[in-house]
Amino acid sequence: MNLGLQNKKALVTASSSGIGLAIAQVLAEEGAEVYVNGRSDASVNEGMASIQSVVPQAVLHPLVADNGTKAGCDKTIAQIEDLDILVNNLGIYEAVSFFEEEDENWQKLFETNIMSGVRLARHYLQKMLARRQGRVVFISSESGLTPAPEMTHYSATKTMQLGISRALAELTKGTEVTVNAVLPGPTKTDSVEKFVREVYPDLTQEEANKKFIQENRPTSLIQRFINPEEIGNVVAFVCSQNASAINGSNIRAEGGLVRSAF
Repeated sequence: MNLGLQNKKALVTASSSGIGLAIAQVLAEEGAEVYVNGRSDASVNEGMASIQSVVPQAVLHPLVADNGTKAGCDKTIAQIEDLDILVNNLGIYEAVSFFEEEDENWQKLFETNIMSGVRLARHYLQKMLARRQGRVVFISSESGLTPAPEMTHYSATKTMQLGISRALAELTKGTEVTVNAVLPGPTKTDSVEKFVREVYPDLTQEEANKKFIQENRPTSLIQRFINPEEIGNVVAFVCSQNASAINGSNIRAEGGLVRSAF
């Protein structure tokens, strides 16, 4: 499908690996000009090489910046004045009991998961509204709807992203700008699989993945980890002209594990 993204300028934060890399790759496949972001030259170069091995014609630009900090966001904005597409993908998580979560744990996740998107949207959304065209997507999580007690602080940030996304969408009335949130479920990235191996050290990766879903996400209808490119496909569609009627929405791509008809 031609999504009409040719020559659109896109930034996907934290796109040197994982879900962000998959999103960047699909956008590049669709002809977008993509900024690949990471915290080091090595990670960004590796991510760009990975995309170009699949999409040789990809138009990519490196962006080495830690957008989990104000200084990093300032660096990004100084390097990229304007965008057609902003995908706020940067996010971190950790499994910590609520009673062991210190103030520092909460502050670290808030600064990274919330303020990165707030700071970038504050700049780029204003530009989009001025020309009445653009796309902003927040990568939230099914944990934003089904909070996990072992990740209370993470779940809280993912719920907050939904509120921010909807509030910003209210600013777009009468324009061709949209702001939406995409909610992935458990996704097969290197960091997630490493986490699962630590939970089930005596099992193979395949066995550990299956057991994790059965024991920790039993309501999943697909009963497997989601492939990163599946999330990339959803995000690319939301960024396209084909999705122009989708605005202020929470798009669930979590394998049906959220038991809700709404």
